[in-house]
Amino acid sequence: MKKLALLSGSVLLLTASAVFAEPHADEALKHAKEAVEHGKAGHSVILVEHAETALEHAQKAMGAATGDAKHHMHEAVESLKQGIDHGKLEHAEMATHAVEDAITHLEAGDKK
Repeated sequence: MKKLALLSGSVLLLTASAVFAEPHADEALKHAKEAVEHGKAGHSVILVEHAETALEHAQKAMGAATGDAKHHMHEAVESLKQGIDHGKLEHAEMATHAVEDAITHLEAGDKK
């Protein structure tokens, strides 16, 4: 009986982790898209603001993700960091490209 309770609890915990990851991935995606929009307009400062918010949410989503989704969230985090670095140097085009890469991984990771 204890094994069944432990197994049921484990399944619920894993399911809850996946449910909590999704809102963070969605929020990261929303801010990453805003960052790209501003990057295409040459607004590096605003791109950085949105990319930093996206990074915070992507890191939370990565912590809760598993398997292939975790890999995609990790790649999204790395791309967002690159976008932020380029944005701070006012390299809007390079920053935009990095955040677009992050969006690709956020979308792939959120589907898992």
